Amino acid sequence: MPSAICTACGIQFPDAALPPGCCPICEDSRQFVPPTGQSWTTMDALAKAHRNAYRRYETDLIGVGTSPRFGIGQRALLLRHPEGNLLWDCITLLDDATVEIVRALGGIRAIAISHPHYYTTMVEWAHAFGAQVHLHAADRAWVMRPDAALRFWTGDRMRLWGDLELLRIGGHFTGGTVLHAPRAAEGRGALLSGDIIQVAPDRRSTAFMWSYPNYIPLAASAVRRIGCAVEALAFDRVYGAFWDSNIERAGKAAVARSVERYLHAIGDGPAGISDGNDR
Repeated sequence: MPSAICTACGIQFPDAALPPGCCPICEDSRQFVPPTGQSWTTMDALAKAHRNAYRRYETDLIGVGTSPRFGIGQRALLLRHPEGNLLWDCITLLDDATVEIVRALGGIRAIAISHPHYYTTMVEWAHAFGAQVHLHAADRAWVMRPDAALRFWTGDRMRLWGDLELLRIGGHFTGGTVLHAPRAAEGRGALLSGDIIQVAPDRRSTAFMWSYPNYIPLAASAVRRIGCAVEALAFDRVYGAFWDSNIERAGKAAVARSVERYLHAIGDGPAGISDGNDR
């Protein structure tokens, strides 16, 4: 079966005669295997029933997501920059129309992904645009399709180009990463957080979980560390993982307030699961 894709999480596996016996991403407690069991598709089959849609959030920030919803349902963000465009997070479907549209917007210099749930078909995207993929080395074990385009970084910060910077803040995954874009939000700065910092439905607060679908909380120490990691950053807007998961104004204050709310709710104690990075 050519490059099987898990229909539950959207991650792609290498070419093989048969689909995988299981999806390790879905069998982990942070995701789930559907009650109907594991099933598989391919890029060609996916393209016949789905298409990608686009939304311009800012002059230089465009959302890309799949309709109807597929897998986890996240949308990616194409951040346009004078020194090269960055794709933040990744979606599974990459069809001819998407390649043509993204190339017209300046292509992709590199891809950076917040955590393994959004690795999806990152290798396909990298090959289509001649891009490198930046992943935190702490999550290397979750790569299902190894490739020379993948670049693993270490430590807590990685400068890309210009003023773009990746920060490993942990939480949901040990290598959980956010992107700081100081030029975004009309120069007020934006934090692209995936669901490492999850924008809540009220769009005025955020949430922190070890497993969102299975309702498993993070330890207080992990959430406190997340708050400390972004405290020094200048940002007014937060872009989460889904189409409308954005905080338009006062995003930094919203994150800080949400950290305190979380710590108060669990009694500021050890309740929850540590991500293994307690300091």
